[in-house]
Amino acid sequence: MSNRDLVSELSELVGAENVLVDEGSRAGYAHDRLPYANFRAREGALVGTLPGLVVRPATTEQVSAIVGKASKADHPLIPYGSGSGVLGGIIPLGGEVMLDMQRMNRILKIDRDNHLVTVEAGMNGEVFEDALNAEGFTSGHLPQSLTISTVGGWAACRGGGQESSRFGKIENIVVGLKAVMPDGRVLEIRPLPKRASGPSVLDIIVGSEGTLAVITELTLRIWTLPPAEEAIVLALPDRTAALSLAKRIMQAGLHPRIVRLYDEKETASRTEGISAFETRPVMANIVVCGEEAIVAAEAALVREFAKSVDAVETETRPFDEWRAKRYVSITKQWLDKGYYNDTLEVSVNWSKASSLYDTIAARIAAEVSKDAHFSAHWSHVYPEGVCQYMTLRLPPMDQSAALPLHEKMWDIVNGETLAHGGSIAHHHGSGLFRGPWMDGEHGVGMDILRCIKASVDPQNLFNPGKLGFPPRAGSIDPYRDRGANV
Repeated sequence: MSNRDLVSELSELVGAENVLVDEGSRAGYAHDRLPYANFRAREGALVGTLPGLVVRPATTEQVSAIVGKASKADHPLIPYGSGSGVLGGIIPLGGEVMLDMQRMNRILKIDRDNHLVTVEAGMNGEVFEDALNAEGFTSGHLPQSLTISTVGGWAACRGGGQESSRFGKIENIVVGLKAVMPDGRVLEIRPLPKRASGPSVLDIIVGSEGTLAVITELTLRIWTLPPAEEAIVLALPDRTAALSLAKRIMQAGLHPRIVRLYDEKETASRTEGISAFETRPVMANIVVCGEEAIVAAEAALVREFAKSVDAVETETRPFDEWRAKRYVSITKQWLDKGYYNDTLEVSVNWSKASSLYDTIAARIAAEVSKDAHFSAHWSHVYPEGVCQYMTLRLPPMDQSAALPLHEKMWDIVNGETLAHGGSIAHHHGSGLFRGPWMDGEHGVGMDILRCIKASVDPQNLFNPGKLGFPPRAGSIDPYRDRGANV
């Protein structure tokens, strides 16, 4: 089937206005918010290719029909939410059809009895959360990208919200879904509390980033809006004390809404004028919520635990200011000034958290550049460990000098994370950019994932070249512009 015939058939299926073929429209889908792609775009270069065309379905049935037509034409597809990812997960490598899901943007059912909501995958996150709030509920999933991401994107990338310490990441929230498989069949997983009927098919789809299926509907847990909360801002003597406090809170069985710990650099930028931080340069923001009696009990325990690590409670201004701007991208502000700013989030057990931070900081200072910025905060905490969220930044310079340094920082962070027994991704997903480290992450498990991919998608039709899976024959080399270390 020629491209012209495919356009004609898709136009008949979804309407000509929902098939975009002009170069200007296609250029808007060429990459997501991957910093490396934005670095290249500043110089007028693409990392991948333009999509061949863009199609915007409105129903699961239309998605199934589109997949069938694409399969017949042997034309690969990439599901697209709203392009908020930061790992290049939607970058076309060979003129793929971009499947824009944003017309599928409705809440289909709120099940008050079972505290579940069924929603179409293309619904904007902020609109979704606002609609739930109006009914007295919250999704519990509030990523920094809330205003620019989709519910389906959360599940596809196995995302995490800023309140994951209480509500869990998206894989803990999704209990059912509908998805279209590469052969056009519709997979439906019923929303049940628990199962013991073999391995979890749900967990194979959640996090697959469009490489195994196109998610069209999701059923998620929801929670009643908490009637009370209390915020506690603490100044601590060092990072070891802060990590120890968070560990104790989580291992004691508390359920804080938010735990955010900041290293000395990130604390200083948020606490100007607060005297407590002059002698205790590390900050912790902790929020407990729920019924009033539970809030009172948990807040009392947090304060008791804080005293044991020589923490001092301060005013809540730093937390209030963060919450007011919690959905604003800091990376974009630096990019607009010509800097090379990137963020990486990894997870590690408590026993290795301090060492991981110290080792990465030391290596970047010694091996990259005296002008390289490294800082971190810990904003998702669990009984067994923590997410370390790092900011890496280089000042404005010639791109030919900056990109190898940027690559070196990625090598250090991912290599040290694996050496410390951690995971290279906590909630941003893997996309294109983390592909080189996927074998190190999964070991034999990566062989299993490749077998699954080859079995369910023998044409390599769905989002080829991502998650460490191979690109299609004839596609560009996704790492052609990156150096030998990758």
